[in-house]
Amino acid sequence: MQTAAEQLFTCGFEVFGEVQGVRMRKATRSLALLNGVRGWVMNTDRGTVIGELEGTLPKLNTVKFWLLCYGSEKAVIERATFTPTREIPVHSFDNFTIRYHASDRRLSVI
Repeated sequence: MQTAAEQLFTCGFEVFGEVQGVRMRKATRSLALLNGVRGWVMNTDRGTVIGELEGTLPKLNTVKFWLLCYGSEKAVIERATFTPTREIPVHSFDNFTIRYHASDRRLSVI
């Protein structure tokens, strides 16, 4: 049985604003890896950045807060939306990746 500190959670996200061409995907990946969060990130044709996060709740919330309030150095975040955070029994991802094609997506549009 997992302790509270080991419980895993997941959520999807979409970030709006000036978030493409400003190293948002790379910065998201770096922060996620630094925090032990797994998942993916990619640009959309709508000019947003979407992805999925998996990790312990404190680490997941750290990345969510950064996506909502900061983003990469040159990004201008207008808003971010998240799917409901839910508990998962095990990780679905081995690491955190940048995806480049819509066919790579496992998350429907938020």
